[in-house]
Amino acid sequence: MAFQHRTVQPSRIAGRVLSESGDPLIPPEEWAFLQAGDAAITRSVKAKGSTWIVQIRKGRRMMTRGIWANKSDIEESRREVEAKRATPAYAKKRKTDLARRAVKHEQYCEEFCASVIQFLNFHPRYKREAEVLGQKITEHATPVGSGTVARTERIPIDQRAEAASIAWMRHQTTAYDSMRIARIKGKRREVRRQLAAQSVKVLQSYRQGEECCENCPLQQALSKENI
Repeated sequence: MAFQHRTVQPSRIAGRVLSESGDPLIPPEEWAFLQAGDAAITRSVKAKGSTWIVQIRKGRRMMTRGIWANKSDIEESRREVEAKRATPAYAKKRKTDLARRAVKHEQYCEEFCASVIQFLNFHPRYKREAEVLGQKITEHATPVGSGTVARTERIPIDQRAEAASIAWMRHQTTAYDSMRIARIKGKRREVRRQLAAQSVKVLQSYRQGEECCENCPLQQALSKENI
């Protein structure tokens, strides 16, 4: 049986949501809200009946806060999932899955770090700096579930490495985090572009093997790692 899974938006009024067109909606009395976080329970609830999926836009992404569904379906799904997770077979499968994911994550981190170092393209004189910087950018950008550009598969890995490198430079070598940016549409993006240009200029010095000045922001950031 096919059920209807409607996408709605959160409302400022508790117990209500907004339709796709912005009209207020009140969930049926027998429904309850299931917060996002446990995919197995959510899938089980959706298989039992119709739901309202509460989503918000965060940048270019749609984030799911949870679903409204029949309260009895939610409770039944919780019992079913908890019973399944209590079995030895599930524990064994879970352990195998975690080990496989850990290996996959480690392999991806190695590949990503290599892509970052390739993007940096430092002069041999700064080989050590490139290795440390590549590792730091990788550690910052690749945690599972972080939602960073390094975790997306929508763009090639070389583009992910470039974006992650520029983002790290923005946070570690500029005053971006303490800047007061006017709440004007497009202003933050403009500031980021300006800082990205500064970061590329700093990287260019390392690519050409030039002598770094004492107040070089990248050198100061790297000195914290005791190169």
